[in-house]
Amino acid sequence: MFGIYFLLPALVAIFISFMFIRGVAIALMITGMDKRKARFQALSAFSGTGFTTKEAESVVNNPVRRKIITWTIIMGNAGIIAVIVTATSSFVTSKGFQLPVSVVIFGLGIFLIYMIATHTRFSQKWENFIERKLKKSSAFEEAPAEDLLHFLEGYSVVRRKIKNKSPYMNCRLAECNLKEKGLMILGIERGKKWIPIPKAEEAIKKGDKIVVYGPLKSISQVFS
Repeated sequence: MFGIYFLLPALVAIFISFMFIRGVAIALMITGMDKRKARFQALSAFSGTGFTTKEAESVVNNPVRRKIITWTIIMGNAGIIAVIVTATSSFVTSKGFQLPVSVVIFGLGIFLIYMIATHTRFSQKWENFIERKLKKSSAFEEAPAEDLLHFLEGYSVVRRKIKNKSPYMNCRLAECNLKEKGLMILGIERGKKWIPIPKAEEAIKKGDKIVVYGPLKSISQVFS
């Protein structure tokens, strides 16, 4: 009978792990990371899964994210060990019919924890609570520009020189229909002059170097 009692701390450790991973994901999101990627990074670090992607580089190169992931790895190792020890103790000390009962209870407990942790209203309240607490911390700085502008999703800031054959030469920004293509002119370099956030009446002239933000595919098609 004592074996079944060991399941309680194991299930508690699993529940805390679920909530901790959600909290880590929120912390990463505050630094500017996409929600889907933040959850993946949090789960990956907690479970100790190894991977090499540009997303991982965006974590390593950011001091705040690096600190978050470091503590997540440490807590993940402690949490996994706690679950293994308590769950193993339960199964080892179970005798006779207690072993299958322990397995069933453990499985049902994990299922119940999953249902609670993924319940929309509950998880939303938990995430909102964590977000409020973390945003008050001075440890969270502004996210790097490449994350805020979603460079990893195919967006970028590019400088393009207007050539003689460009269809946009002498075109007023209001008439260029660049917004319809998902492009935004951040500035124009005209000789030694810099025109930041040019107005709609501003015309693009020969030799101008325009700094444009948007999908790389659209930029290449429009300013090839």
